Amino acid sequence: MTQRAWFITGVSSGLGRLMTEQLLARGERVAGTLRMPGALDDLKATHGDRLWLAQLDVTDTLAVRSTVNRAFADLGRIDVIVNNAGYGVLGAAEEVTDAQIDHQIATNLVGSIQVARAAIPHLRAQGGGRIIQISTMGGQATFPGGSLYHMSKWGIEGFMDAIRHELAPFGIAVTIVEPGSTGTGFGKALVIADPLEAYAETPVEQIRSFFGSGNYKSPGDAQKVAAAIVATADQPSPPLRLALGSDAYGAMHRALSERLAELEGQKDTAASTDAQ
Repeated sequence: MTQRAWFITGVSSGLGRLMTEQLLARGERVAGTLRMPGALDDLKATHGDRLWLAQLDVTDTLAVRSTVNRAFADLGRIDVIVNNAGYGVLGAAEEVTDAQIDHQIATNLVGSIQVARAAIPHLRAQGGGRIIQISTMGGQATFPGGSLYHMSKWGIEGFMDAIRHELAPFGIAVTIVEPGSTGTGFGKALVIADPLEAYAETPVEQIRSFFGSGNYKSPGDAQKVAAAIVATADQPSPPLRLALGSDAYGAMHRALSERLAELEGQKDTAASTDAQ
């Protein structure tokens, strides 16, 4: 296997850190970004120049562009771009604040878009590469209390689904990863909106209590999920969407089946509006 170079956002914890550990163990190079310096000092001490690190908040578009450009300049070539940085906001739509809305969009949606936009000219110039977008089963299915998070993930999935057509002529493949619930600390990192009494007896509060209890055990194995993501770079024709976890498969299958059934029921109505 040829030694590749990866650019991964959000490497300080979760899937970003696990992918970085696995890739370095394979002998590959990683350019990783993180908001808090020092979180990967242990890996840097072990792997030296094969781990390139930069402090970055993906909501800062100018910093995104300069960091991506610097990574390509320093490493010479980057084969795989992984948009991993992100987080979730939990709460009913009227419970969340304007600031929470703006920051969720800036991080999960605009941040990922700008990382991709910064990398694409470099990938074209070098003759190809991969873009891997970390999404969630919530990019295809929805749950009460997750409207902001779903919005950001449905939005970035639409963006990535579209640009794959633009990038295919240049040898650049796109994969959207849709994990289920995985033991990465995602639940602990949730931003939870201040509750309104009106939602006390609704599914929103049930979801809020569920995550807040601290008793939930994610069914997904984070190491296996990270390995499955890394493995897509070994495939000559990677999937556009990669569902990971039986819960992801089940939730997405139900959601897509319901949407398809509803669409089928509208076939005659849709045709009736055609110009004659």
